[in-house]
Amino acid sequence: MLPGNCMKLLMMVMAATAAIAIVAAEEDGRIGASFPAGVLRLERVFPVNHSVELEELIARDRARHARILQNFASGVVDFPVIGSSDPFLVGFYYTKVKLGSPPREYNVQIDTGSDILWVTCGSCNNCPQTSGLGVELNFYDTASSSTASLISCSDRRCASDECSSETNQCAYTFHYGDNSGTTGYYVSDLIYFDTVLGTSLTANSSSPIVFGCSTSQSGVLTKMDRAIDGIFGLGQQGLSVISQLSSHGISPKVFSHCLKGDGNGGGILVLGEILNPSIVYSPLVPSKVHYTVYLQSIAVNGQILPVDPGVFVSSNDRGTIVDSGTTLVYLASEAYEPFISAITAIVSPSARPIISGKRPCYLVSSSIEDIFPPVSLNFAGDASMDFRPADYLAHMGFLEGAAMWCVIFEENDLGLTILGDLVLKDKIIVYDLARQRIGWAEYDCSSPVNVSITSGKDEFMNAGQYVSSSSSSVPFNLPLARTNVLLLLFWELMIGSYLCSLTSMLLVVFLDI
Repeated sequence: MLPGNCMKLLMMVMAATAAIAIVAAEEDGRIGASFPAGVLRLERVFPVNHSVELEELIARDRARHARILQNFASGVVDFPVIGSSDPFLVGFYYTKVKLGSPPREYNVQIDTGSDILWVTCGSCNNCPQTSGLGVELNFYDTASSSTASLISCSDRRCASDECSSETNQCAYTFHYGDNSGTTGYYVSDLIYFDTVLGTSLTANSSSPIVFGCSTSQSGVLTKMDRAIDGIFGLGQQGLSVISQLSSHGISPKVFSHCLKGDGNGGGILVLGEILNPSIVYSPLVPSKVHYTVYLQSIAVNGQILPVDPGVFVSSNDRGTIVDSGTTLVYLASEAYEPFISAITAIVSPSARPIISGKRPCYLVSSSIEDIFPPVSLNFAGDASMDFRPADYLAHMGFLEGAAMWCVIFEENDLGLTILGDLVLKDKIIVYDLARQRIGWAEYDCSSPVNVSITSGKDEFMNAGQYVSSSSSSVPFNLPLARTNVLLLLFWELMIGSYLCSLTSMLLVVFLDI
């Protein structure tokens, strides 16, 4: 035990250290002028042993696509999360958010294909009370939070035309293609997250945010086997979480994820830009609700498919969307047939093509890597996304003594090409709203990443031309941040103890006390 005076001295040293760190961060532009990044924990909904039929996944994805056609201190999850990228043992990624005062934790799906964060209200009708996914359901209640407030119809933040004259509440209704949906009203309350102050210090932060409180659900949302607390929209619109936090000066207008495809799944989600020299960028199509990119061509074994370029032109019902909430990959019908034909022509000498349940499959007696060709999607900005055979094929058992591998890219007769988790996994994906671009690079998502904290004031001029008006970059290694804090405190204690002991000895020798 340290003497009382020494303990006071030690506490003063520790306080001074924290103050110096904050001042240094301010002088370096890390607080105020620049924005801390954010950390959220990613998990997979379906346990590894939870089997999911492919047709069930396709039905869920198509329901999402109907919705698409309608109109945090940085850190990284460094422990394994339940899940798998196998299409037959996979669910969507989700994260945990804390809302209200006192804060309560909610499991919500990570969704770059929608904009609104909504969670289930305690008064919700036809809403599951338990979940078969191994997660505990929590229900939000405005009366239980001291910081909650309702959004009225006259509130400038009310972007809905569904207002009740009786309650004066800003309401919403979301409909899905499978006749499911949710209805509720908007509230404002605190959301909690960690904030990195510079390269090592981490602090808890909170901010008011507008989100939805679901009072009624229908269709598949009412099923207990897939029940979850809500959806975490990370789109570009004004009420998305990324837009609200950046407008409050809390996070930059860029976020990134790295979805781990093998093992237990999981991954990284940061409000900030993950840095990697291998990342290639492609511009976003301007004035689109979703993350729409300029797909220009598809190549199989290096040969461009004979597809009319007009198939990829973005319009009201066409285009290429990056959507973390979709499981599989969907190619527009006009591109799907040439894609299958090109693969079949290449592998026919070594694999026998068959049709299994309307799905193109191949009987293979050797490694698919030796037989099947690589595939590339080519985007504006000279950016390509490359796929290995294992990215577009799935092992469907054995037939006539040979392994049966089937193409799991799906045909989409809606005219959209949609890139889901199947090809987003095992890649860094950067959504740069400030510069209006998306970047990607192959990466082991169980490894540490560096994140850049930028001002978010970059302006998008036109496709291919970006002007940075005010940007400061502070790269840091996410898993080391909290470790550095502990090391700092450890050395303060060691040095403080030593100084106090030395001071005590000097007092005894010279003052005879």
